Amino acid sequence: MATTHVFAGLAAVAPVAYLLPELATPLAVGAILGGLAPDFDLVFDHRRTFHFPVAGAAVAVLAVAVAVAVPGSLTAALAAFAVAAWLHAASDAAGSGPEMDPWNHRHDRAVYDHVRGRWLRPRRWIRYDGAPEDAALATVLAVPALAVFDGPITVVVLVGVVLSIVYAILRRRLVAWLPDWLE
Repeated sequence: MATTHVFAGLAAVAPVAYLLPELATPLAVGAILGGLAPDFDLVFDHRRTFHFPVAGAAVAVLAVAVAVAVPGSLTAALAAFAVAAWLHAASDAAGSGPEMDPWNHRHDRAVYDHVRGRWLRPRRWIRYDGAPEDAALATVLAVPALAVFDGPITVVVLVGVVLSIVYAILRRRLVAWLPDWLE
């Protein structure tokens, strides 16, 4: 789920935000946007166009190094974005495939590895996006953000937890409600 990816990004930057509260907002904004960004390829070749599970690690390390060398709001936000986007892409292999009904296991493709030029297979530790275990993971990953961030970020996280639970309840029914051209 998108919320799980966002909360993973927020959990990753929460320790830094705790230690450097003046950077909390840029870190949170970067993590939220980075957690969402890879899925903008839904209209292209999903989990291939904007997902970089291997190469994204190098970009994330470089962005963090720049943020450490030149600390500031912009570099913190960019580092948080890169880390969250990489976590999103890498963790998609832990789930199922990118199809609308991944519980049917029609594909053995989770996310594309641009470095090796092949698809990584789904591990199915999270059976599909919106599975009950996905909602549980999202809720657990939201805890560090709720403990560290405040104000509008807390509201975004709480709304995200509610959306995660509602989505998990409705997830398997959603496919039947989609227009044929989306399937």
